[in-house]
Amino acid sequence: MIFSTMRRDLAVAVIGLAAVVAAQSTCDLVQSQTSIESYKNPQIKYTAEQSEYWSTSCGDLKPSCILMPTTAHEVAAIVSILAKNNETFAVKSGGHNPNNYFASVDGGPLISTKMLNQVILDPTAETVRVGPGNRWDEVTKALDGSGYTVVGGRIGNVGVGGYLLGGGLSFMSTEYGWAANSILEYELVLANASVVYVTENNYPDLFMALKGGGNNYGIVTSYLLQAYPIGDIWGGNLVFDAKSETSTKILAAVRDFTEHYDDDKAGIIVTAERTLATLVDIWVIFLYYNGPEPPKGVFDKFFAISDFKINTCKTQSIHSLLSGNNWAIVKGSVYTIGTETMPLPSEENGAEVMGKIFDHWVNVSNTAQLVPGLIASVAFQPLPKKLGAIARAKGGDMLDVDDDIDRIVLELDYSFWGNAAYPKIDETMRATYDGFKTIVEDCQDSGLLAKDVYLPLFQNDCFYPQDYFGRLKPEKLALARRVQAEVDPNGFWKTRTGGFKIPSA
Repeated sequence: MIFSTMRRDLAVAVIGLAAVVAAQSTCDLVQSQTSIESYKNPQIKYTAEQSEYWSTSCGDLKPSCILMPTTAHEVAAIVSILAKNNETFAVKSGGHNPNNYFASVDGGPLISTKMLNQVILDPTAETVRVGPGNRWDEVTKALDGSGYTVVGGRIGNVGVGGYLLGGGLSFMSTEYGWAANSILEYELVLANASVVYVTENNYPDLFMALKGGGNNYGIVTSYLLQAYPIGDIWGGNLVFDAKSETSTKILAAVRDFTEHYDDDKAGIIVTAERTLATLVDIWVIFLYYNGPEPPKGVFDKFFAISDFKINTCKTQSIHSLLSGNNWAIVKGSVYTIGTETMPLPSEENGAEVMGKIFDHWVNVSNTAQLVPGLIASVAFQPLPKKLGAIARAKGGDMLDVDDDIDRIVLELDYSFWGNAAYPKIDETMRATYDGFKTIVEDCQDSGLLAKDVYLPLFQNDCFYPQDYFGRLKPEKLALARRVQAEVDPNGFWKTRTGGFKIPSA
């Protein structure tokens, strides 16, 4: 009887202890100790926030609660609570990153930056204070009519936070560099829950590491961006059927445009799109010019391919262009993205090399044609020498692209219906970008491409297993490690949340 009573009392004590531990979850403590907005499933704001991911696979993960801080100090309060437990968490800006667990979480708290959405223009200083909870069409809408803009995304629905931490490739990059090159200050919450204002002058190494270093150093709660004068711009889309002769001409045109980037006010993305179930193969070219009309000669080689089906190019505002490009977002599908970087082939070797890249993409995407709802896309994104020169002149960044050679950033997208097909698309994605790398290396060995070329990966387009940090220059990787050891000695960001992690030495 005594032992039975003792066992019962012990069981009650264990249950009581479990209840205390459960009560100490981040979600419960934030709700009881702060005034921060907090939502749980199935509250309307919870389900609405989960529906805003570009990939439904991320939205299918279920955080224990969604926290919506409105200030840096509220973010710091959440970090302070997280530091006392071992819960996995995630931080979400616009939900564009489709890698599961990077900006999404299952069973731990999700910190949404949605309410950190200020856009404050200082026309005298020519700066804009931008919160990470914005999307780029919201930023451009707030600045519309002011005569100023900032270097940002090319599709309006992309979120500010992750885009800037990954470097940010913009229509304006040949004028002003990566988007990260126009950041003047970071308001940053560190792992010790302190709030610091990081500039090139007061924390030079941390400032550099943040320009393409991802989420390894803290939570950015606002960015101070350089503002640039702007008026009407010109842009839109050209759409072509992907006939063999058309594809050859487009590949030649994007190669030539990258080498002969005569006007830094111009920007393009050249994409091939396939919906294999309905046998639709098209090219979509995104065009931009910082002026009411492009001068003769800038885009002539694309317009010379006269069999385009659609031409939406017109004079408009930058906000109109970015919000108009939102048509390209595929909603209601699982979405994946990957990348590779290649040296630009010479005009003599261009047709052969570009053809190999394109044909490989076609052949590998064909292997997934039975996946329900599959849409395959490849984008050719110019990375001309002048972008590297401008980035270095503005202080540099983690990518540290030199200006001795032109490059092309290849972006891959596979979207499809339902998580059941994820293993197949995972295999397909890896086969596609691994094949691109092999083609580049084979072409270098055979003399079709320049050898000994630095080819980093563009973080914003990386698939989760890709080695972003391992492809940086050794001195940049060393900087990333050193800064991480200084600001996060206990590995809070490294072990508690997702993202591209800095490999140990």
